[in-house]
Amino acid sequence: MATYTIRSGDTLTGIAARYRTTVAALAAQNGISNPNLIIAGRALQIPDGFDDPASPARGGSYTVRPGDTLSGIASRNGTTVSALAALNGIRNVNLIYAGQSLRLSGGGAPSPTTPSAPVTPSGPVGPTRGGVTLQQLKGVMPNLSDAKAQAYLAPLNRAMAEAGITTPRRQAAFLAQLAHESGELKYFEELASGAAYEGRSDLGNTQPGDGVRYKGRGPIQLTGRANYRAAGRALGLDLEGNPALAATPEVGFRVAAWYWGSRNLNAQADAGNFDAITRAINGGYNGKASRDAYHRRALQVLGA
Repeated sequence: MATYTIRSGDTLTGIAARYRTTVAALAAQNGISNPNLIIAGRALQIPDGFDDPASPARGGSYTVRPGDTLSGIASRNGTTVSALAALNGIRNVNLIYAGQSLRLSGGGAPSPTTPSAPVTPSGPVGPTRGGVTLQQLKGVMPNLSDAKAQAYLAPLNRAMAEAGITTPRRQAAFLAQLAHESGELKYFEELASGAAYEGRSDLGNTQPGDGVRYKGRGPIQLTGRANYRAAGRALGLDLEGNPALAATPEVGFRVAAWYWGSRNLNAQADAGNFDAITRAINGGYNGKASRDAYHRRALQVLGA
């Protein structure tokens, strides 16, 4: 019996197709109750009789689906990212569009040099299984270094899964807000001292030194004793006693996802109310142009 280790961006449907088996068979073999939720790094057992991966396609075309990456398409079809990019006139290999038709081999008329416009699904947006990929994260945040992107990807995806941020629309809105708030995940702690928050009873800062102690931390800049206490209780962590934990990637992304869920922002993302999300996070519309620009980019990158 063969095994396969799930990679970021994989779907159970794609793995089943690769091994010429079915989603139901894979789910039954591996005790998976929700085929729409698989975790990168988990080893899957391939049912007996389906141990040989499907042969890659040679020639023809492929229509990009939400969650696809150029590297994944290249790997599945026995080619390279650079070959696909050259063949299809793709300038940014981190930016492909759901609905875009890609040529897989030479011959025929050349592809247009400008990618087609993203296709917006006409019905409810389905789950992005397995979270966002490294290429998608860097596509949304192009100034994020490879090292940081690789370090942040797993805790980010775990946090999004925990909060139900599992569709392209939700992920696009969430990542756009994080990109603005943290300078593309550059800052996990507010640069100011936090003294400006001293005595802010609306933030729960009732004790001397609370302003500095409970300054903005994490990619969404959690601020104030009351918010640290609430987040800690929800996540089972003593953030009020150890606020610096919120500045670590593992906890910071969970805090951001908790805040998102506590304000019911998935519903706003589903409805396309991005301004309402900005107001819920910022208290107003500061940085609206930046947030909106990140949102447009994220919608394109994720095919939402």
